[in-house]
Order: sequence, then structure tokens, then C-alpha cells
Amino acid sequence: MEQIRSFADKYLAHVPSLKVTDIVEIIIISFLVYHIMVWIKNTKAWALFKGVVFIMVFIVIAALFEMNTILWIAKNVVMYGVVALVVILQPELRKALEQLGKTEFLASLLPFEIGKVEDGLFSDKTIHEISKACAEMGKVKTGALIVVQQNDPLTEYERTGIDVDGIVTSQLLINIFEHNTPLHDGAVIVRGDRIISATCYLPLSDNMSLSKDLGTRHRAGVGISEVTDSMTVIVSEETGKISVAYSGVLYRSLSPADLEDQLKKIQNKTRGGEGTQALERMAKE
Repeated sequence: MEQIRSFADKYLAHVPSLKVTDIVEIIIISFLVYHIMVWIKNTKAWALFKGVVFIMVFIVIAALFEMNTILWIAKNVVMYGVVALVVILQPELRKALEQLGKTEFLASLLPFEIGKVEDGLFSDKTIHEISKACAEMGKVKTGALIVVQQNDPLTEYERTGIDVDGIVTSQLLINIFEHNTPLHDGAVIVRGDRIISATCYLPLSDNMSLSKDLGTRHRAGVGISEVTDSMTVIVSEETGKISVAYSGVLYRSLSPADLEDQLKKIQNKTRGGEGTQALERMAKE
């Protein structure tokens, strides 16, 4: 016991006392480091991170063997390397900041979000018309890509298409996506109860976990759902099956009734838990 006590007195005496703020700080730093590592793992930054680690190990070896020329080169390159990393990772950094800005916790702290008017919701008639159009197009295997806007603006994608500004009807949607028509290629953007634009270009997803049999239409649907809170409806031109992309996840082989049910859930702002869980249940079935 005396040895244990003397050991404790000798070594624990140098340990600084922890305050409540120190513990909170440790938790916050751990939380940030964890999420940064998860972000690095799920993006292109992972490959770059491994490359940076390799370079750092090489520099340490050069320092041990006093390779002064290599150390001088490394010292002068580091400042430019940081700028180069920011430029290379610009899309990933932008996506991470956008996701941070979309968090409900952060939105609740920002005063200008409190008075925000949610006027972009659509009516039950619009839901029925979209579901009816997708069912009809699925029967004849007409490909379709319909982006339903929520809170995030889609102005930059609307500009890539042709203005339509028409009330959402199944006949209009079927006409737009009919083969060999001027507007059939690209995506349709729906805001509220109106089709705002057609033939719009959407960002393609670089998610490597998506099935290899998916084409550009499905990857575009997933891509827009990764960078905005929109819900994208896709009708496959090869199989006629209906899919939904939401929050970067693709749910395939949905029936028209399932699609209408999910649009209603989005309309009622139940996206946080119930809507996503229902999609997952239907995808498993």
C-alpha cells in the first residue's frame, strides 16, 4: 500500500485539476473530431488524408536522418499545400457547410429563421397529379425526373432549364416527358402547385455505394437530394419503376400509392423521422 500511495503522490501530483468547463471542452472537441473524421472517411478527402499522412511520415524520416534539402523543400511547400488542399476539397467543404447550415439546432438559434414563411408547400391535388402521372409513365416506360422543392431554393438549377410556370397536372407532366418532345430531356422542378422549369440540369451524385445498374437520371435525382432538402421522383425508362431520392438516399420500386403517401408526409413536414422510416420500410418490402 505504501508503494501505491507513494506512486500516486509522485505522479498524480502533476495532473492538473479538472473543472466542469474543461470536461465540457473535452466533450465538444471529441464530438468535433469524431464528425470531422466521419466526414473525411465518407468523401474524397479520405484518399487525400492518407496521402498527407504518407508525406508526413516521409518528412519525419527525413528529419531523423538529417536530410536538410528535403526538409527545406517540405518547409517551403507546406504553405502552398494548405491552399491547394482547400481548392481541391472545395466541393466537399461546401457540402459540409451546407449540411451544417441545414441542421435544425443551428436553424433554431438563428433569429431570421423564426419568421420564415413556409409558402412552398403543395396541395393534395398536386400530390395526386404527380402520382397519377408517374403511374401512367411507368406503364409505358417513359423516363421522368421530377424535383419537388421544399425550403431550400433551387434557383441555380431552374436557370439551367426552360421556364414553364404552369399548374401541375398529370397531362402536362406526361406531355413534358414524352419521347421526342423539346422538353423531355432533363428534370422538371415543382414549387408549390406549379411547374416552374423543365429540362433542368442537376448535379450528379458521386456516391460509390449506389448500384452500378443505375443511370444518369437516378444519379441526378440522388445528387440534387444530397445538396438540397428537395424530394426527387424518378421513373425508370428501362423498367418503368418509380423511385424516390431523399436526403441522399434512393428508395426504389415504390408503388404510386407509396409515392403519394410520401409526398403527403413531406407536405406535412414529417421528414425528420416518420417519413424516412416509412420509406425504409417500403424499400425493404
